[in-house]
Amino acid sequence: MTDQATDQAHMRAALALARRGLGECAPNPSVGCVIVAAGRVVGRGRTGIGGRPHAEVQALAMAGAAARGATAYVTLEPCCFTGKTEPCTQSLIGAGIARVVLGATDPHEKVNGAGVRLLRAAGVEVQENILAAECQALISGFAMVVAHKRPLLRLKIAATLDGRIATSTRESQWITGEPARRAAHAMRGRHDAVVVGVGTVLADDPELTCRIEGFRSAPLVRIVVDSHLRTPLMSRLVRGAAAHPLWLLHRNGADANRKQALAGAGVKLVELPAAAAGIDLSAALQKLAGLGLTRILAEGGGTLAAGLLRAQLVDRLAWFHAPGILGADGWPAAQAFGITSLADMPRFIPVAQERYGNDMLTTYRKPV
Repeated sequence: MTDQATDQAHMRAALALARRGLGECAPNPSVGCVIVAAGRVVGRGRTGIGGRPHAEVQALAMAGAAARGATAYVTLEPCCFTGKTEPCTQSLIGAGIARVVLGATDPHEKVNGAGVRLLRAAGVEVQENILAAECQALISGFAMVVAHKRPLLRLKIAATLDGRIATSTRESQWITGEPARRAAHAMRGRHDAVVVGVGTVLADDPELTCRIEGFRSAPLVRIVVDSHLRTPLMSRLVRGAAAHPLWLLHRNGADANRKQALAGAGVKLVELPAAAAGIDLSAALQKLAGLGLTRILAEGGGTLAAGLLRAQLVDRLAWFHAPGILGADGWPAAQAFGITSLADMPRFIPVAQERYGNDMLTTYRKPV
């Protein structure tokens, strides 16, 4: 292989490591690191649960003395300031790494190119922007928090061809088949949290867990937009709050007795300003960023989907289409949210399409 092809191959290995940490590293981004000496991989690492230890530290520990004179492939620019741990730039320099190959620049105000400058000042050769687009995509949630003070939000919809998520009697299980539902669980597993509206809780009594054995180690945060705290105390969500964190987003002035009962069951209560649709969803996302979340998967129902679309908070859209039609009396994927002109309609750019059994998943992103 050419030198460029070799660099790309090792960076793909680092990307594969980093992808395993999606959903488990918040508030930090998931980073992958591969250390190569004389053409042989001597160290591997990815960001640990909760953001520590960093990928570089783990890879250096595995490499040991073999790191001296080696090349480190890192998906994100190494940190260069002292936080809870020593800067990774110093760890790489101290271990004798001769060359660092980077994917993306760290957007954090304390890094953002400073890590590269410190490495070069210490005599380390630095190659930047290897598979940059893939590495940037991997940190999109972290970058959203840095730039806009809110997490990246992906709206997932499972609907019929005519955009219905349930029959007129609210029957919704199951519109899509088993392969698509498994893909949806994997999608949950790659996010820090999953959020639904209280209407979905009352209709379906969901668990909102990632039910793929061994897919992730850290518990998934489950969030309900529940302005008046209507989530039942005997719901599966509340009964499972000890094992799987449950956060309820409610408006100020909620019933004090309900708050006390839910808090006693281990539920985290997050008070937010009231709005016409219940709570201020923009304020909610900013609050969730402050609580350490970077990637959130919204699973509806139609009222929450409409609120997020109305507020222009949907950054990614994952739409599972089942090959069936329910008609106008079925429940729509998004309730009415005031669009009277085509010019005001939220539009998205298609990114990819995959087939799961008889169902199709189309992925979209918000235009820049």
